[in-house]
Amino acid sequence: MIKLFTDSDLDGIGCGLLAKIAFKEVNISFCSYRNLDERVKQFIEDEQHNEASVFITDLAVSEEVEKKLAERFEAGKHVQVIDHHVTALHFNKYPWGWVQPTDEQGKKTCATSLFYEYLIREQKLERNETLDEFVELVRQYDTWEWEETDNTRAKRLNDLLTILGLDEFWDRMSERLTEGGPFALTETEELILDMEEKKIQRYIRMKQKQLVQRWFDDYCVGIVFAEQHMSELGNALSKRCPHLDLIAMVNLGTKHIGFRTIHDNVNVAEFAKQFGGGGHPKASGCFVNETTFPLFVVDVFSLPPVYHDVEQNQLNTKDQTEGFFFTNHQGQWFFFHPSDDKWGVYHQEQEVQSFSSQEEAERFIKRQFAAGLADDQAVIDFLQQQLCIEKEKIKDEYINALQQYKQKAGTK
Repeated sequence: MIKLFTDSDLDGIGCGLLAKIAFKEVNISFCSYRNLDERVKQFIEDEQHNEASVFITDLAVSEEVEKKLAERFEAGKHVQVIDHHVTALHFNKYPWGWVQPTDEQGKKTCATSLFYEYLIREQKLERNETLDEFVELVRQYDTWEWEETDNTRAKRLNDLLTILGLDEFWDRMSERLTEGGPFALTETEELILDMEEKKIQRYIRMKQKQLVQRWFDDYCVGIVFAEQHMSELGNALSKRCPHLDLIAMVNLGTKHIGFRTIHDNVNVAEFAKQFGGGGHPKASGCFVNETTFPLFVVDVFSLPPVYHDVEQNQLNTKDQTEGFFFTNHQGQWFFFHPSDDKWGVYHQEQEVQSFSSQEEAERFIKRQFAAGLADDQAVIDFLQQQLCIEKEKIKDEYINALQQYKQKAGTK
């Protein structure tokens, strides 16, 4: 009997599809970190499974179950763990563990690509064009290399899984991977994916408006409650809010928190480890429990959302040489004033701090006050209150109004 325990994401399912082709008869359990230990423990403790070949891919068991797997192997029974997460590297101390985040050429791996090489090496599979292409798409998506290479086919493969669900995706891919020839999606699938992409973008825009931020030690973290499109959402929010060190996406339905970052100097796998989680340096997660629920739900529930930079301004723009305004949802106003070789930031007519560059000044205010470039109309309303000038005159003579404000605020 062949038994495979694997993740239920694209990478885990990829392992399952390869196992089905290689072994023909294989019993597969699609698991999560929440139920993996119990399922593995229950299986290996059943004496009728003593002769079974046990594979675990893309997931790591707890220390307790790890010891039981070691005892099983020492008793002459089969165990093989294959993973690519850095948090699972300790399994390499066992002859039955193979954890390799990058290959000999420095290319990032995934569980599917490692399992594929294992099956070929063990002469359970023969390499072919269809499997090569499928495995590479899974690898590029799971490592987010697809974004660097602009290989949207990898992303669309995962989108198809999201739309179809595990069972339908499994049936379609099982048939396609055994047909031979180039691996491709059908015209109907491509049409469905085009519609889904528009839906995802709408979802991201909605969630961006709900994003809040708070500090965890030295990390400025953006937090949003979300239940869909986690990878796309986390990546998009990271790019749109680069002042944040990482994005935390809280799914109360599944009781899971996903962490994403685009910054090379931030390791979200290490960040997740303090909450009992793990994963990749730029994509990781943990569970919602008695420790994380207060931190990521209760404490942030009343926080106002981040004020994002307005993109369609005509007056209050960042290239305005007289300066520009930031504000936040708490009604605080900040005036950015370039002067000689520095940037001064003023709040309530007092200089908050001076900075050596505009980028440094923006990053500081965004991180400390969740502020962003204010909307033109909001700026006109603010200047009208400060200067007691008619709004139409402010709009028509905006530069003059800015100069009057600067005199009043003492920025000259």
